[in-house]
Amino acid sequence: MALPSSYNVRELIKEKKSKKSAAQILEKAVPSLLFVLAFISILTTIGIVLTLIFETITFFTRVSILDFFTQKEWYPFFEGNASYGIIALISGTLLVTVIAVIVAVPIGLASAIFLSEYASDRTRRIIKPILEVLAGIPTIVYGFFALTFVTPILQKIIPDLGIFNALSPGIVVGIMIVPMIASLSEDAMSSVPSSMRQGALALGATKLEVSLKVVLPAAISGIVASFVLGISRVIGETMIVTLAGGATPKLTFDPTESIQTMTAYIVQVSSGDAGYGTTVYYSIYAVGMTLFVFTLAMNVLAQFISRRFREEY
Repeated sequence: MALPSSYNVRELIKEKKSKKSAAQILEKAVPSLLFVLAFISILTTIGIVLTLIFETITFFTRVSILDFFTQKEWYPFFEGNASYGIIALISGTLLVTVIAVIVAVPIGLASAIFLSEYASDRTRRIIKPILEVLAGIPTIVYGFFALTFVTPILQKIIPDLGIFNALSPGIVVGIMIVPMIASLSEDAMSSVPSSMRQGALALGATKLEVSLKVVLPAAISGIVASFVLGISRVIGETMIVTLAGGATPKLTFDPTESIQTMTAYIVQVSSGDAGYGTTVYYSIYAVGMTLFVFTLAMNVLAQFISRRFREEY
């Protein structure tokens, strides 16, 4: 096919060079743009950590670090006789965490086994999105649900249960993390090759035996990692425990009593209960730093478990 007279070879070469030049510029610009975006996220993380560290150091110039980790009472608002024993807040956090894990792990793991091993494709397409809707509900809604629905039901079972307690938010936080555990565990179980299932069935194993003795051990790294990440999410939960757990920091392991978690205390002080520059104000950074160390340790543990026990097929 002949080219038009107005469209000569020289113009064709020039157009091709201009397109190639534009593509080369774009090719060089994209990595730089991605690097800048990644670097911004790194700077943000560094900024947050440095802020926590510097403000925490300021707090420990006023309060003994030994008292902070050994005293059992947390009364920061008592002028002249304030006590900063974070053990009281840690015990409330761990109490809610234990209750949430007791609720979430069996339900989440059972849901994952069903979706991976028993559900048909049609059932999985229906149930999994419904289950994951729970992850999209705002935590403030979960908090009011715990306070106005779950607590009254529990009070009928436990008459002496107060309106604020550790049991109700613990149960609701457990429900909240079920989608995380179920989804991550189901993904880990689905990655196990079908040949392992078929081999076990050929040897005479039942469907339940294949699920519990073949698939579950093969996917254990992903399952345990989902548990650890779920626990990390519970430790950092704020609104549910703030609304339904109360504001009574105490060293207790009784789930029927009012407690206060580390995140709930940060919300309390941040809402205006302490003036800028006071010891109480700086205490939220010390509590935040402790919370950061807890969540960081849980995430590092999840990464270690995932890499240490990962099976490659």
